[in-house]
Amino acid sequence: SEIADTVQASLDDLRRISRELRPEALDDLGLVNALIALCSRIGQQSGLRVGRDFEPQLPALASDIELVIYRVAQEALTNVLRHAHASHVDVSLRRTEGRVVLIVRDDGRGLPETLSATSGVAGMRERAMLIGAELDIESHPDAGVEVRLAVPVAEDRA
Repeated sequence: SEIADTVQASLDDLRRISRELRPEALDDLGLVNALIALCSRIGQQSGLRVGRDFEPQLPALASDIELVIYRVAQEALTNVLRHAHASHVDVSLRRTEGRVVLIVRDDGRGLPETLSATSGVAGMRERAMLIGAELDIESHPDAGVEVRLAVPVAEDRA
């Protein structure tokens, strides 16, 4: 009985780790719907108003690119919850001039200087670099933070 409980706990941990590596929502729902679910969950858990603006017809993206976009949005929203003292955050994902651009913008107090060197921000930068994307983080004291991830995409040729 004890061994069975240990094995079950290990399987549960393995499933959790697997979900954290690549959220099931990305495979089951696609990027836009996974972001909608993420925004809804953040809003419900925190009471934060989360605005969404997602272009419905994004170009097909490789799974590693989708994962980076999702993880950057997730980390940016987590930072808003932990540090911004914001009442509202907007999340958008649109195609613009050969790029897919994710923007997470809050109305909080701005980015503390100590946060710019944390592992979360460093992780976002590393993820962006791995897919050849640009990550910009602009902080405005008492006026919020904007995280902007611009991912180059191939232009459609008709």
